[in-house]
Amino acid sequence: MKARLPQGYGKQSMNQLMAQAQKMQEDVKNKQAELEETLYDVTSGGGMISLTMSGKHQVTKLKIDPSVIDPEDIEMLEDMIAAAVNEAVRKVDEASDAAMAEITGGLNIPGLG
Repeated sequence: MKARLPQGYGKQSMNQLMAQAQKMQEDVKNKQAELEETLYDVTSGGGMISLTMSGKHQVTKLKIDPSVIDPEDIEMLEDMIAAAVNEAVRKVDEASDAAMAEITGGLNIPGLG
């Protein structure tokens, strides 16, 4: 028994759908490459810690104001660095999610992201 597609869902429509999917996949790939090259700057501790992270989640720069280096309170410095790293990761992920949603129209399509 053959399944019949409703009117307008013939071979031409399927080809158009496949072409759209391929274009979307190419757009996603290009946007991912662009996002990986983007640098994101964040600060923590009132600007005492500044950090730059790439879209690949790699820390490319870390600056620590010497005034926060207290051998008696190393935990505070660790907390500020962790806060900066976490904020940078959040910023990278948020930018990536927004860019992908723009391309895919908010659809979560397996294999495209």
